[in-house]
Amino acid sequence: MTRVAYVCADPGIPVFGTKGASVHIQEMIRAWRARGAEVEVYAVRLGEDVPADLADLVVHHVPVGKGADPAEREVAQQRAAAEIGRLVALSAPDVVHERYSLFSTVLHDVRERAATALPGAAPSTVLEVNAPLVDEQRTHRVLVDGIAAEAALTAQVGAADVVACVSTPVADWVSERVDPLGGPGPEVVVVPNGVNTDRIRPVTPDLDGAPVVVFVGTLKPWHGVEHLLEAAVLAQVPWRLRVIGDGPQRQSIEEYARSAGLSVELTGALPPEQVPAALEGALVAVAPYPQAPEQDHYFSPLKVYEYGAAALPVVASRIGQIPEVVRHGETGLLVPPSDSAALAAAIDSLAADPARARAMGAAGRALMEQQHSWGHVLEATLAPLAPLAPLAAVAR
Repeated sequence: MTRVAYVCADPGIPVFGTKGASVHIQEMIRAWRARGAEVEVYAVRLGEDVPADLADLVVHHVPVGKGADPAEREVAQQRAAAEIGRLVALSAPDVVHERYSLFSTVLHDVRERAATALPGAAPSTVLEVNAPLVDEQRTHRVLVDGIAAEAALTAQVGAADVVACVSTPVADWVSERVDPLGGPGPEVVVVPNGVNTDRIRPVTPDLDGAPVVVFVGTLKPWHGVEHLLEAAVLAQVPWRLRVIGDGPQRQSIEEYARSAGLSVELTGALPPEQVPAALEGALVAVAPYPQAPEQDHYFSPLKVYEYGAAALPVVASRIGQIPEVVRHGETGLLVPPSDSAALAAAIDSLAADPARARAMGAAGRALMEQQHSWGHVLEATLAPLAPLAPLAAVAR
């Protein structure tokens, strides 16, 4: 049996949380287990929303203090990551699979310790990169020791057998940090997100009255919910809006809805296991991302995969990776970003033709099953590692 150490040293991501990053961690763990592996998790933040099927998971918690000073927090992150590296090295797993986080050098530390203790017996190493965190931290938050953050990333990339990047822009960002003098370097592969097609099943739309149009996500400016509300005002065909999620924009959304006379169902944030039920009854799902600089389109949004698994046609902004997942006219409709009128027209066209909407949703479901399960994600990640040959079953 393959023994896997899954590492997340990011204090912003609880292993058992409700945000997309937490869902990603849980699904990768499930994919490893479905592959027959024994998984232990090493993390700096746990969270409280533990799914029933992961209640038996062995988790090693190395907390990071909540100091107010950014420089102190960065040092604390480095210390926590170093401790995780020590613990992982002691456990001597077959594979170390780490979600990239600022200041972590776990893969590098484990490789160094293995080379010293038992030459030739180093584990296989996978670095999973979901965002250009150094740039994000520097631009949107506070980064005190940028030199240390860059050095940690370079060390991690150099210690990885495989670097799995969520998109081509992220892969390009990582490749810029490969040491040209450090040997052959890792295999850098592009592996978009996936979806658990067992957890999220096709929904049945409620066509008794105006169709339901659904949005799932954190209520923050870069998700474009304001454009969805504007589209609801511009709608020429009746449809009801359901928003699944919470965040800093909730109050402004409620105020706008009241002033515009809109009836919007706001569920608040839900644990991942409750999202499938919340999608029930919907006819159309929306990902209304706003216009942004091209370099910011590096993400692989979980919501569009989950919409597809629920057999919902997706109306989405034509940005970044989305056109590779939402096939215009086949599994959904693409519109220009930040164009509320185009968004309204696209939603209207599906709300007025439920049969067409359901046919697109069925095609989306088939695409998720055939190409985008988490099993497919894991197998694509492991493909460069010859000893870890893919299994026949890649469901989920």
